[in-house]
Amino acid sequence: MEITMKESTIVRPAQDTPKGSLYNSNLDLLVTRNHIPTVYFYKKPNCCSNFFDPGKLKEALSKILVPFYPTAGRLGFDENGRVEIICNAEGVLFVEAETSSVMDQIIGDFSDNSQVFRLVPKVDHSGGISSYPLLVLQVTTFKCGGVSLGVGVQHTLADGPSALHFINSWAETARGLSPSIAPFIDRTLLHARVPATPTFQHAEFDPPPSMNTTSHSISTSDDLNRPSIVSIFELSVDQLNTLKAKPNVENGDTTKYSTYSILAAHLWRCISKARGLSNDQATKLHIPIDGRSRLKPPLPPGYFGNVIFISSALARAGDLQSEPFTDTTKRIHELLKQVNDEYLRSALSYIGNVPNLSTLVRGSHTFRCPNLVINSWIWLRIYDADFGWGRPIYMRPANVVHEGLIYILPSRNRDGSLSLVTRLETSHMKLFKQLLYEF
Repeated sequence: MEITMKESTIVRPAQDTPKGSLYNSNLDLLVTRNHIPTVYFYKKPNCCSNFFDPGKLKEALSKILVPFYPTAGRLGFDENGRVEIICNAEGVLFVEAETSSVMDQIIGDFSDNSQVFRLVPKVDHSGGISSYPLLVLQVTTFKCGGVSLGVGVQHTLADGPSALHFINSWAETARGLSPSIAPFIDRTLLHARVPATPTFQHAEFDPPPSMNTTSHSISTSDDLNRPSIVSIFELSVDQLNTLKAKPNVENGDTTKYSTYSILAAHLWRCISKARGLSNDQATKLHIPIDGRSRLKPPLPPGYFGNVIFISSALARAGDLQSEPFTDTTKRIHELLKQVNDEYLRSALSYIGNVPNLSTLVRGSHTFRCPNLVINSWIWLRIYDADFGWGRPIYMRPANVVHEGLIYILPSRNRDGSLSLVTRLETSHMKLFKQLLYEF
């Protein structure tokens, strides 16, 4: 795919904004210090001549950077070497581009040959953490007239819900509206308690299990070199309903389990079997949980930052294969029930006692075989970004880099069906595809 860069602009807030440093909570420091890339795709309506007009978009962007002023800042270090956000209004990057490609040819391409990642500006990190914008944007016009909006949000700045809050507020501003939810900037609400004494065991922070040397034909030193691929699978409403009825059909269990608990249980079992894990192999399921509504009192609706906690379930692969489906579902259901205000405050205290937070930062080493992470976007407002020319026809992560990572996305048809974007080792994917639909 050939992409021609037409213009790059640094967009700054339209008015003076508060200057100084912004404290980052420990949750802001537990995430990878990279930009998280996502892409929105828009079909050109028949009625408009100013479709995705750059001037209109940049004007609205400049306005929305006023209430969301940390977005226009840069990262820095305080006197103790702790990462903070320097609110200095240096601005965000806005790139205009065009391509001779057709949008439909790449919109759902998650293969390693996919060029979708090029629809998001590449960030040069070589100049240090204060050298690059915290938000990078790219509007690319396709030959067919469609447009993509590539978004790269530096993860210390915002998690998924906060990033969407910003993008959707920008879209509202472009339509001449005031943002429906004002951002809440103060991150000290997530200070650990004093004294910082955990009241729970937090297995989610323990190192993930590694492969037993006897359960794999390749030595563990080669784990990182095994090829992996990304596949996308669709689950219809009827298939989801059949799966959700399984605990009742098999065991007469009338408990109302969430879609996530049911689906995560099924995926964990399928993937463990597809990987050929030995019965005594430990496997860890990582579950991202938005703490905003679980904390008491709840955080302000517009809290801007990172509030994603990770919970985890640990089991032996043989138990997952031998126990009834209902029991696996209960593992996840009970785990999620446990994650309340007291548990989350305990987690903040645990993190506060760790001398070197970098030891807790998650990445490929956390999620790869025999472990996995299932990240649900079902309830995120990923289709609300209407800049005045209609909602996106699709929104997706630009790439999926970690083996063992699954995204649950609402289908692009928005009919209640779901898409599973999955990266697994190449040798495991064929059997996983077969097992996924066996229920």
